[in-house]
This record gives sequence, C-alpha cells and structure tokens, in this order.
Amino acid sequence: MRKLSSLTLPWPTDWAELFGAERPLIVEIGFGYGQFLLHLAQQHPDANVLGIEIANRCLTHVEAAIDRRRIANARVVHSTAETALHHLFQPATINQLHINFPDPWFKKKHGHRRLMQRDTLDVMVNRLKPGGRFYLATDIIEYAQMSADLLAATPGLDNLMLTPWANEMPGRVPTRYEGKAARQGRESYYFAYRRNDQPPPAVPAVKELPMPHMIVHSPLSLDAMFHAFTPAQHREGDTYVSFLYAYSGRNVLLLEVFVKEPTIDQHVAFLLSERAPHEFSLRLSTMGHPRSTPGLHAAARLLGNWLTSLHPDARVVTEMVKDED
Repeated sequence: MRKLSSLTLPWPTDWAELFGAERPLIVEIGFGYGQFLLHLAQQHPDANVLGIEIANRCLTHVEAAIDRRRIANARVVHSTAETALHHLFQPATINQLHINFPDPWFKKKHGHRRLMQRDTLDVMVNRLKPGGRFYLATDIIEYAQMSADLLAATPGLDNLMLTPWANEMPGRVPTRYEGKAARQGRESYYFAYRRNDQPPPAVPAVKELPMPHMIVHSPLSLDAMFHAFTPAQHREGDTYVSFLYAYSGRNVLLLEVFVKEPTIDQHVAFLLSERAPHEFSLRLSTMGHPRSTPGLHAAARLLGNWLTSLHPDARVVTEMVKDED
C-alpha cells in the first residue's frame, strides 16, 4: 500500500482515481487504532472509506490491518485535520464525516488546536454533500456543551436527534478509547447532524502555487552572507515565519525555515547558490516535500529582503514570488 500524506497527495485529491472507483466518500478524522474505521469499511463495502491521522504509530498499525485483512475500500492519510480539510477535499464531496473523542485542548494557549471551532466546522460543512452526515463523539461534558452550542449556531447542519446529544448510539462499534472510558465509568456524548440545503460557508479548496524563486545581485560572498545570518521571526497577518539556521556547503547555503499558516505548518529549507559572479539564486530545496503555499512565498520574500539589506548595492534582479494580499 502506497503511503499517503497531505504533503505528497495532489491538492485537491481525486479520491475516485485514488480508490479506483467512484463511490460515496466516508471520512474519519483521528482514527486512533482503527477499530471504528475498519468497521466503517466493512459496513459500507460500496463506499470509499478514508482515515485522517497525525500519529505515525496509529497509521502504521491501521495500514498493516488494512493489508492483512485485504480491505480494498479503506485508505489512511498522514495529515492534520485542518490541512486535509482545506487542501485535499473539494466542496460537497464527503458523504459522512466522523470525529471520535477529539483532544479537548482546554488550555487557553492550546485553544487554536481544538478541532471543534468555528473556522474548522465551517470547512467541514462546506466539504459535506447536501444530505451528508456529520457525527461527533466525546466523553468530556464541557467539550459536549461547547460543541452543542457551536453546532446549534451552524445553519448548514440539522440535528438528527430531539436533544443536543445522546448518551447511547445503537449499532455503533466502540473505539479503543471509548471502551476504556466505559470501563472506567465515564459517560459518552454522541452527536448526529445532517447537511441541509442552505448555502455553505465559502471555503474553496486550497491549491498549490508555483514554486517561489528569486535572483539576487549582491557584492557579498556566500561566506559573508552565512556569517551575517541570525535567527529571526516574522509575522504577516495569519502567517508566522521563523528563520532557524544557516548551513554552509560548497558554493551553496542552506537556510532552514519554519512556516506556520492557518491550514498548514511546514519545516523547509531554501537553497542560496551563486549562479554567476555576484548573482545568487534563492529557491526551495525538495527535502521534506515542501508545498508551495502563500506562506512559503512570504518566507522567500522575507529572505530576499534580508539578503538585500546586507549591502547597499544588493538588489533583486528577478523574482517569482507571490505578492502580499
């Protein structure tokens, strides 16, 4: 089975082509050790069942189980939920979306990591087909209450229950965590919603930009630039760029950069090489499968600004960098 990742799959992904058949698409976000995901695949042999997970141990475990059981209609993708939802899925392409026992992230400084929040729920609604189903399960009452308020304020979803949630879901196969919670006497809270016909929030799939590239003229040598490098942090709107380290090689500098955007984090390297006397090429290295996003274009532009600041005669000769919005 080919390993799948949001950093290597097309943006957006043609799921019918990947699975080899045009079938309803069922997605579980954060599938853990896969009991629920594998049950979905066996329960819905006429559907394409996709799991999104960030933990490598869980991915390896479930990939092996899919191979061992020869389950042809299930695949798993290494990705955060936000990156997968924004970059891999077109609007109105998901028939069922399942979230089981997400991390609550209750500390204030971790609130941005919480899956159930307005921006992320809006993209989920956008990606669901009209008539599609949204399911959520948690064993934390505060998370249930927060989610109930959030879902009730979402015009694109209709509650399939008479109450905000239920404490039982007949016919449901428990997850590993869910079984542990039940044995320890913790109650679970289940939500079931239907995507209605109201216009969803406008959240287009994020597509990849051309790779950033810049030619800089400078009287300085690569060695002088290397010794002038200092770590630095920059913020442009919702994008955070951190210059981490510089490494010197034969006729090249490698500049290590971290870029955090609302939908994706990337740890990348830019290469600075001398292409002619006093003329330098700045481009992305292919290490780590970088994806050309507005944040990486911002990083390239900031690196160009840094290079031209090192000498009064330095200047940008040509650039293929997306301007700030």
